[in-house]
Amino acid sequence: MWQLGTMYENGEGVDRDPAKAFGYFAQIANQHADASPRGVEADIVAQSFVKVGDYYRDGLPDAGIPVDSERSHALLLHAATYFGDADAQYRVGLLYMQENELGVNPLQSARWFALAARKGHCPAQAQLGDLVFKGADGIAAQPVEGLMWLTIARQRCAGTGDAAWVEDMFTRAVAGATQQQREEATALA
Repeated sequence: MWQLGTMYENGEGVDRDPAKAFGYFAQIANQHADASPRGVEADIVAQSFVKVGDYYRDGLPDAGIPVDSERSHALLLHAATYFGDADAQYRVGLLYMQENELGVNPLQSARWFALAARKGHCPAQAQLGDLVFKGADGIAAQPVEGLMWLTIARQRCAGTGDAAWVEDMFTRAVAGATQQQREEATALA
């Protein structure tokens, strides 16, 4: 079902049909919502929750799927909490950076980014590094730790679609750090 959903979502070997893709992802999520978070299928189930959440975030009027940000958030939070999915955790961290989503809460953002970053999610590592490097409301600036995360993210994101913006964050942080902070961060990374 996952493969079929992906094929219809991207138009791989079939005509692109977001409504059919939604149907397959929703079927996975509905039938396996209580699957073991450590089970073989957990990654696919968690990502199905993320995909369905994306469809509710944007809506799909042709298929009768309304924009429903509360439902989108609930699905994303289930994937992030129950399944511990790194991509979902990263996305929840982003939601806590936007007033019109879950509200600006740097501590919650940092918490969710940290969960995903420790699992090797390079965009989460970059966002966490930037947040910790600069500091924010309730978070004291920690340039060495922030630069460490940005260094790790830069290496892990190299060659990906995220490489450019991660490189920009890293470059800004390096420019604002002392030589000693750069050396300590490199040693920690």
